[in-house]
Amino acid sequence: MITHQILLLLLAGYIVFSIDKKQNYFPVPVVLVVLGIILSFVPIFQGIMITKEIIFNVFLPALLFISSYSFSVQALKKNKWLIGGMGTVGLMFTVAILGLSIYMVGNLFINLSLIGSLLIAGILSPTDPVSVVSILKNSTSDEKVADVVEGESLLNDGTSIVVFTVLLEMYLHDQSFSVTSFITEFLFVSLGGVFIGIIFGWLLSKAIHYTNHRQYQVMLSIIIAYGSFYLGELLGVSGVLATVTSGLLLSYEFGKHRQEEQFRDSLDGFWTIVEPTILSIIFLLIGIQSANYLFDVSWALVVIIFILSLVSRFIVLATSTMVIPRWRQRFTLGDSGMITWAGIKGTMSVALLLGLEAEASNDHLLVSLTFSVIVLSLIIQSIGVYPLTRRLSKEH
Repeated sequence: MITHQILLLLLAGYIVFSIDKKQNYFPVPVVLVVLGIILSFVPIFQGIMITKEIIFNVFLPALLFISSYSFSVQALKKNKWLIGGMGTVGLMFTVAILGLSIYMVGNLFINLSLIGSLLIAGILSPTDPVSVVSILKNSTSDEKVADVVEGESLLNDGTSIVVFTVLLEMYLHDQSFSVTSFITEFLFVSLGGVFIGIIFGWLLSKAIHYTNHRQYQVMLSIIIAYGSFYLGELLGVSGVLATVTSGLLLSYEFGKHRQEEQFRDSLDGFWTIVEPTILSIIFLLIGIQSANYLFDVSWALVVIIFILSLVSRFIVLATSTMVIPRWRQRFTLGDSGMITWAGIKGTMSVALLLGLEAEASNDHLLVSLTFSVIVLSLIIQSIGVYPLTRRLSKEH
């Protein structure tokens, strides 16, 4: 990308975000994706490419830090078991159910291996509720659904990378699946990332008190967001969980004392500008790049996989909330339906997909199929979340 392309994308993002000033009922990212698809036919934007490295190294650390830093620690404590369960074990069960379903149904249309089907499921497993969290909170008086959706997305990003990495190795090298190796790698990557995040978060929460200059406090937050991510990746653990943990710890430290609000105000003033800037660029780029894949697939199969992804997620979530008494008392089937629908595929799914494309460039059909499902999820689920949550909330 060159300068004038970036500026034009930012201008387009500004216009879209400005349309709905309250950002309550208008799913901005889906509009940006559709606009990106349209812009892909404009000569000045043709040839723009987004890579896994751009998403991981430039956009993702900031988005993860913003989400975790702004997420309520009290909400995390209140829903920790469901958030933790769905973000880890629940995600693995969802991948297994969805992968097997894709394998059985997909072979009626195209030739799909079991590992290839599981790989598609792994790519579709992380959720990106950035476009719907504010809508959820404004369409229902009960914020627990939005809290679970938002909290789960912070954890399942890290889990999905581990699952994807294992499945990709099996797909590329015909390796057999080892439960012991997977659990060992998962624990090492996850706990290592959390450990680094705790260290970085604690250091920043102390270091920020050594200056009263807001610009320096913001500089420290940038260091924590990107530094924890890069160090985690360098050491072979989860950079995603490192950044998420550091953001959550910082939020916890700032919430202890009222005088800490000045530090939060300093950071909010910067990151609330960064977030829409990044979202504008990344969702427009997703739309622009998706145009290369949307016309080379069987849309009947795309729709079927999209439906299967919702059904698989609902089965795992509804079963969990019905089987465990403590969750059954707090979460109804309607809540499970809202949480399921709000599990939109987005930035992380695209990053994983681009990782697959880089490693297996000959599998254009697999990439096109998965990219189309991601775009369909962004559009359909974002548009439907407000009327669905309003209807289900009234039935409670």
